[in-house]
Amino acid sequence: MNKTATTPRLILASSSPRRWELLQQIGVNYRVIVADIDESIRGGESHRDYVCRMAREKALEVHRRDGVVEAVLGADTTVLVDGRVLGKPVDREDAMGMLGSLSGKTHEVWSAVALVLPDGKLCERLNITRVTFSELDSDWIESYCDSDEPMDKAGAYGVQGIAAQKISRMEGSYSGVMGLPLHETAEILQQADILN
Repeated sequence: MNKTATTPRLILASSSPRRWELLQQIGVNYRVIVADIDESIRGGESHRDYVCRMAREKALEVHRRDGVVEAVLGADTTVLVDGRVLGKPVDREDAMGMLGSLSGKTHEVWSAVALVLPDGKLCERLNITRVTFSELDSDWIESYCDSDEPMDKAGAYGVQGIAAQKISRMEGSYSGVMGLPLHETAEILQQADILN
């Protein structure tokens, strides 16, 4: 987390070290309070509605806590392939299945950010990035899953890690695929006068 002496004007509602690093990259002073919400998809919920609701609910859950007076930023990232949402894998077998479904295909990474201001006003943005994997053979998938890198990431891969060697094309936001689209995040933080 950012260690500057200035009192943070922002709370990040996320346990993701990648999101921490990305906020630091654009010079945001913040503190972390991890949101505790149910991340289940609702029946009939669209992909867009799901990822935006997750970002919003994370921010709102922390905003409602006693003693919170800062703006709260929530974020969520999901992977969409063949009309199916891939969240974080529940186990190694699930991760292997996800990676197999991404092999040789283009998928979309949807990253939403939601900012709840101290007065309760809400600002939201969504980024969609297209990512193409080369063919992933079963030996590579098994070896990658042995690294534990896939286990806490939507779609069972991290663009900033070992999986980068298998990404043949990306159209959109690298930081969005990491979990926090910086252009959209900076936009709402600037509008709220939290980022210069």
